[in-house]
Amino acid sequence: MTRPLVAGIHLSALKHNFQKVRQAAPASKVMAVVKANAYGHGMDRVVSALTGADGFGVASLEEASRLRQIGIQQPVTLLEGFFEKDELAEIARLQLDVVVHHESQLSQLECAKLAMPLRVWLKIDSGMHRLGFLPDDAIPAYQRLVHCASVGKVDLFSHLAYADDRRSGYTERQLSIFQDAVKGLEGECSVANSGAILGWPDTHRDWVRPGLMLYGISPFIGSTAEDEGLQPVMTLGSRLIAVNRYRRQDAVGYGGAWVCPEDMDVGVAAIGYGDGYPRHAASGTPVLVNGKRAGIVGRVSMDMVTIDLRGHADAKVGDPVVLWGDGLPVEEVAQHAGTIAYELVCSVAPRSLRYEILE
Repeated sequence: MTRPLVAGIHLSALKHNFQKVRQAAPASKVMAVVKANAYGHGMDRVVSALTGADGFGVASLEEASRLRQIGIQQPVTLLEGFFEKDELAEIARLQLDVVVHHESQLSQLECAKLAMPLRVWLKIDSGMHRLGFLPDDAIPAYQRLVHCASVGKVDLFSHLAYADDRRSGYTERQLSIFQDAVKGLEGECSVANSGAILGWPDTHRDWVRPGLMLYGISPFIGSTAEDEGLQPVMTLGSRLIAVNRYRRQDAVGYGGAWVCPEDMDVGVAAIGYGDGYPRHAASGTPVLVNGKRAGIVGRVSMDMVTIDLRGHADAKVGDPVVLWGDGLPVEEVAQHAGTIAYELVCSVAPRSLRYEILE
């Protein structure tokens, strides 16, 4: 029998969140970001449910190729562009769009001979300082792309660094830098990520690129999905595999990092860092046992977590444990683990996990 790990994927929640994108940016086309196996939710099932998306964004040729294999006809954009010149022939064959963010890519495109010209998104570094041409280099790069035989259409792209912080003025600054850099250039524009979609309507432009919000996770600091009218798509669950009675001062787990403050029951759930649960989740990180809150205690093991069952007198082996999702915001779990919700959902490991599709 397999370990009792289940990731319930709520497709109705996914569709609800997609409609929130449409409501927030009704005049924009939507490039749904499905990289990293759709943030751990399963790329095939996510894209199959998002029939209304105008396009999809991925991180690699392998991800893009998979979308074409399962019959996706909408535009698919390689958000980091291509990594090697040898990829260009396959990119053209699959009719993929590419982000061009560096001189090396531009030079390789100019030397390439392709059966079909590519749609290119020229990425401008408006202040993220990670990828992209500096604003002063935008027009020269654009002109080279326009005159490149391997390029059929040039559009304009940037990424926001502070859209997770509603109090920051940096998003408006980045938008202004981007607009000045591309002034007078023809092409569609894409700037807004999830935070900007909900918080900065001026960034919406021709295309928006929702990622985190599609999966029912707040893109803002100090906020949860419920605060933003989003619904969690993934509910990660396991079961109790033991309930043990310990005495006051008994140490629990590796290194005796947590000590029982009284005689009490401690449960063991079949999930650990080998399954993607955060290794550094602190004692007190919430879980749900039979739908009621409890907290983990001691160090997270590779395959197990231990749970404080005080207040759960009826808990028994086989009872359900929710690690995050319906009734327990993943954002809250991430805060206890000193990380972000992105990392948690993307880290879910498939070694013994079953996906359960829920409408």
